[in-house]
Amino acid sequence: MDFTTPSGERVRTSACSGDRAQAQELHDKLKAEAWRVAKLGEKPVRTWDEAALKWLEESSHKATYDEDKAKLRWLQPHLSMRRLDSLTREVIAEIARKKAGASSNSTANRYLALIRAILRKAWLEWEWLDRAPKVSLYPEPKRRVRWLTLEQALRLLAELPEHQRNMVVFALATGLRQANVRDLRWDQIDMARKTAWIHPDEAKAGMGIGVPLNGDAMGILERCKGEHPERVFTFRGEPIAYANTRAWREAVKRAGIENFRWHDLRHTWASWHAQHGTPLYALQEMGGWQTPSMVRRYAHLAPMHLAPHAEALSGLLDGTSTAQGHEKAPDA
Repeated sequence: MDFTTPSGERVRTSACSGDRAQAQELHDKLKAEAWRVAKLGEKPVRTWDEAALKWLEESSHKATYDEDKAKLRWLQPHLSMRRLDSLTREVIAEIARKKAGASSNSTANRYLALIRAILRKAWLEWEWLDRAPKVSLYPEPKRRVRWLTLEQALRLLAELPEHQRNMVVFALATGLRQANVRDLRWDQIDMARKTAWIHPDEAKAGMGIGVPLNGDAMGILERCKGEHPERVFTFRGEPIAYANTRAWREAVKRAGIENFRWHDLRHTWASWHAQHGTPLYALQEMGGWQTPSMVRRYAHLAPMHLAPHAEALSGLLDGTSTAQGHEKAPDA
């Protein structure tokens, strides 16, 4: 197909068909659409492929870029060459059902959230759509935060090889995510000030994190000094590439710990802080969470500040209460 639009733009592309009649029909349709865009002010027809490509171009700096690419690769057979204005709630829901059936509701929700974000951007920012369809997510049960007791943590440390143990102790001392621990560099550390930092492009939330280093963290750094000129954590002189290895999984199994992931070390760090009275606002800043709601999942582990209020009813049933203002109930 080869034609020139009223605005002077040359369109030259394949019709992807061996049927001349079909190719001519598509040619005439595209040419007519180009005329309506130029003469009547209609919005050009945009496809999912264009939107997905533009999304990736604008989000290449984000930490979720590779995850988005993987999701879009799965979505491609379902949405390729479809007009954006043809993506109704029913079409999107059908795709979500397929993903949920093959995995879980929570996994399907990650794909739905990406579709919703792209369509909203096409509507509100790129002005490719007059309106984006409403995309509803599946309900997800709130999962219990998985964390280790001190006794479990000590059992796990005893089973780990030294290079893994160093990383785990550092994670439990700082609360850093797996990638931030594994890829930590010496130029991110100030030993004199007992501080490390995670740059915005290395943080999941896209915001820099200042990391205070306690005695346990400093002890690990002192032990690792001189092993490598750039990276902190190494194995046989080489930077560690993976943390979730067979050695890790077998150590967890030998320690008698079930349903525990490497990321749960971060939950353990936060849970221990909550149990030892660290204020939630301080925990939020230390952990690099953007919103208080992300930290409140640990609040139930530290109810000590509610003890005086609970004590208000102490002794009420046996008549020894010193609380004021209790009225007698009327006789039955």
